Amino acid sequence: MLRSLLWLLLLLPLRPPGVQGHQGARTPGQEAEDSAPWPSIQRLQEQLRTAGALSRRYWAQFSCAMWPDHCEDPETPWPPLGWSLPLWGRRSLDMLTAWFCRFHDCCTGGDCRISNNLTGLESDLRVRLHGQHLASKLVLSAVRAYLEVPGARKALALSFHGWSGTGKNFVARMLADNLYRDGMRSDCVKTFISTFHFPHPKFVDVYKEELLRQMQETRRRCHQSTFIFDEAEKLHPGLLELLGPHLERRTPEADRPEPPRAIFLFLSNLGGSVINEVVLGLLKAGRSREKITMQHLETPLQSEIMESADSSFGSSRLVKENLIDFFIPFLPLEYRHVRLCVRDAFLGQDLPYTEEALDEIAKMMMYVPEEEQLFSSQGCKSISQRINLILP
Repeated sequence: MLRSLLWLLLLLPLRPPGVQGHQGARTPGQEAEDSAPWPSIQRLQEQLRTAGALSRRYWAQFSCAMWPDHCEDPETPWPPLGWSLPLWGRRSLDMLTAWFCRFHDCCTGGDCRISNNLTGLESDLRVRLHGQHLASKLVLSAVRAYLEVPGARKALALSFHGWSGTGKNFVARMLADNLYRDGMRSDCVKTFISTFHFPHPKFVDVYKEELLRQMQETRRRCHQSTFIFDEAEKLHPGLLELLGPHLERRTPEADRPEPPRAIFLFLSNLGGSVINEVVLGLLKAGRSREKITMQHLETPLQSEIMESADSSFGSSRLVKENLIDFFIPFLPLEYRHVRLCVRDAFLGQDLPYTEEALDEIAKMMMYVPEEEQLFSSQGCKSISQRINLILP
């Protein structure tokens, strides 16, 4: 019934109310005026025709992805669905977004969703991030300097290093939440996980094409964009090479507008072991954790990154040509830090807790080295799941 009504609206010219048929002879102009549809109906017809065209286009690309052997448009370059599902899904989402924006106001430039709440970022780093005084200070100072200096001619590149569960992804989310109103859901924030988005080396050329397309599209739409690369140590050398030009310093030109800002975050477990060794040695020597500085960690961390035989990250031009602005160490977490994570997890779920419950869950974690049992081997990971074990 509804479908028939829609076709009727599309096909039948309707006259506005009050327009009566003329007696006697009528001019061609009068006939055209009489047969013209109402303005609102005409707009609806145009929208429905647009929706129909976009729906047919969407179905054509969907069917080409699902059944490439029966694709009616052989020019459409769709890779095999089995390994490219995330890329295919992104393209489909882009098309649906474009369809939606034909009928609703959308933030095409991205600027209307940029908040750059540095006060909130400072508060989050101070209150919610535990045991990371170096990362907290470096991230805040680097981001603030980049956003407050006018006419930045280079993208900001930060490389986070440390064991799993020490807060690298947590800080990346904090940045997104405070720089963009929509946080990680913002169209100006793109996250790539090496083993998920770029799993097969033989398809690196397709990955490069898709990565370049997404970065160019995001920077075109957003005055300020953020790109997060998780498991950066597993990125293919070809992808690392692709990123090089986006991190280079641009020469200022009087006749060109200021380029859009971009922040690149590289998250990696690379260097985590040497960070732990240095911290353990300093603690055993009697130095307070809060007195550990970058002077203690900078040289051994960069040496570990550059000499790693298991990763191409250290031998890439990003590192060799100093395109990474800061290598930020995330220190291993101790029992007291894990306990604070447990408390935050209870508060985040609006659950009551006792001091005994905090201790019980914190003691569930495994601590290393075997002799000292000082650092949590998983950091603060899996805390929420462990809370479920003690709930009545």
